[in-house]
Amino acid sequence: MPGVDEECVEEVRGIVLTEKKSLHLRAIKEFTDNYRKLRKAGEEWLLTLRETDTHIPDVYEIVVGTINAVILNSRQYCYILDPVGDDGKNLFGQKKLMKGECTFFLQPFESLEKGIQDIIILADDEALLLKAIDKFSEEKTGKVHVPGEKWMIYGPRDYIPPIQIEILERRKLIPLDENEGIYVRNTKTGEVKAHTGKSYMLKPEEELWEMILPPDVEDLIVRQMTGETFQLAVKEGSSLTYKSTGHGFKRDKTRVIAFRVPHNSAVQVYDFKTKISRVVFGPDRIMLQPDEQFTVVSLSGGLPKRENVITNLALMLGPDFMADVVIVETSDHANLALTLSYNWRFKVDKSNPEEANRIFQVRDFVGDACKTIASRVRGAVSAFSFEDFHQRSSDIIKAAVFGKKGDEIRSELLLNSNGLVITNVDIQSVEPTDDKTKASLKKSVNQAIEITTEANKARAQHESRKNEQYSKGNLELQKVKDLIESEKEQIKVIELKAKNLEVQLTGKAIGEAIADAKSKKIYYESLLQQTELGEQAKKIEFETEINLLKEKNNAEIEYQRELDLLEIKKAEELMKIETEKFKQIVDSIGKETIVSMARAGPEFQAKLLNGLGLKDLC
Repeated sequence: MPGVDEECVEEVRGIVLTEKKSLHLRAIKEFTDNYRKLRKAGEEWLLTLRETDTHIPDVYEIVVGTINAVILNSRQYCYILDPVGDDGKNLFGQKKLMKGECTFFLQPFESLEKGIQDIIILADDEALLLKAIDKFSEEKTGKVHVPGEKWMIYGPRDYIPPIQIEILERRKLIPLDENEGIYVRNTKTGEVKAHTGKSYMLKPEEELWEMILPPDVEDLIVRQMTGETFQLAVKEGSSLTYKSTGHGFKRDKTRVIAFRVPHNSAVQVYDFKTKISRVVFGPDRIMLQPDEQFTVVSLSGGLPKRENVITNLALMLGPDFMADVVIVETSDHANLALTLSYNWRFKVDKSNPEEANRIFQVRDFVGDACKTIASRVRGAVSAFSFEDFHQRSSDIIKAAVFGKKGDEIRSELLLNSNGLVITNVDIQSVEPTDDKTKASLKKSVNQAIEITTEANKARAQHESRKNEQYSKGNLELQKVKDLIESEKEQIKVIELKAKNLEVQLTGKAIGEAIADAKSKKIYYESLLQQTELGEQAKKIEFETEINLLKEKNNAEIEYQRELDLLEIKKAEELMKIETEKFKQIVDSIGKETIVSMARAGPEFQAKLLNGLGLKDLC
């Protein structure tokens, strides 16, 4: 156009709309649009393919943006927040459920909550925990759920939650073996129970509960799960710290604690609810209930004994041994360090609960027993000098530990407080603690060695001379015994020769007699057999004749029977012929002729019969 700057001319193109694309517009001033609708200032609306396929914005319109269609397939759904109502206004604070299969555009101020979601598919071992946020009535059953109420739905099924329902949790059937379980807490009553041995699905008012254990018990439980059986405590400064469990293993605290009680051991469990303790003897398995806790066994260890060196949940019943170092002082003030080893075991009646709990009455039975025995040993050694103790140390310590009954030392020591029995005491080493005592001990040992050597030498010489004389006497005695044995053997040879001759003569006579007897026996047996065979032959001939006679008679009888049957058959056939002949004659005469014959006189009947060739039967 003349007079117009071509650079200031802007080419305006229409916005193309499709089935899956719409236009979001806003009015900046009240006006009537191209479709004869009054638009107020600030009003927003959508323009879709139903109104037009191409749109050129008016001067009073602002294109807010293009809106893509929301497409849901048959396995999807969504929630629309602040949906547009029937009056065309947004219902702020509300939401609307849209189920597939469908396609729609979000109106102004509408939005999707959590986007497009897939239908929830529940397997046969799954369930949903639901909560009503508004009053809700089920379509199938008509059951009404009030706000705040919780319930569950179970698979297998597809589920789309209505807008009145909130999904709190998706739960799965918890598979449990015979030796597995879970802790479950009722949210209404607060009661905690342990479910074991069978797969379990939590109920709406239930939740998993975590079993919290003390750190040392937790560490011991995890150590057994990873293959370790006890826990060492290491003393650092003035406090005890536990070694960490390796492998980074963490226990599922909602699972029931299954503790394996080792063989020949005992574990004590205390129930805080009933305030009753129970003791389980191995080998066995403990399924810990929610109100139960383990009794931790803390024992002394090391040389000399130190407290809380070994911690464990299982108390070993023995037999076993323990060692300790005891510092003693003799009556002549010699200080000695005795390394003693004790054999021990627990004496307990497993069927008696009171006696079973008694073994746990002493917290540290190792330290308690070592202190008790050490005090007895110190008291007994203080009454003897170093020389006396050095010579009779074993008897002195055993008498101190076990005590005496008369002049005899008892065989064991029973501690009644927990049933611990000490069965033996062994002295592993005796070491002086000062140099003077060591020198005295060395001198005493050397003197003892010299005395022992001289005594062994004299004993050996005496034994040598004694053995020499004993050997000579045995040699002479053996010669006399050999001569006697030789004479005895000569006598036996002569006796054997006589017996041999006797046997020869006796055997010959017996052989001849036996041969004669056997010959006669054979003769008479053959004669008897011949006679029996003759009788059998006669019997066979007689039986044969009888059988032949029977066969002959049977044949004659059968022949006669056949003749009789033929005669009978012949008579029957003749009778049938006569009967048939008479019938044919009667039929040929006729009924009227017979009636006339019956009415005629005798002479006429005779003539008539003669004429017919019949005879009068009368």
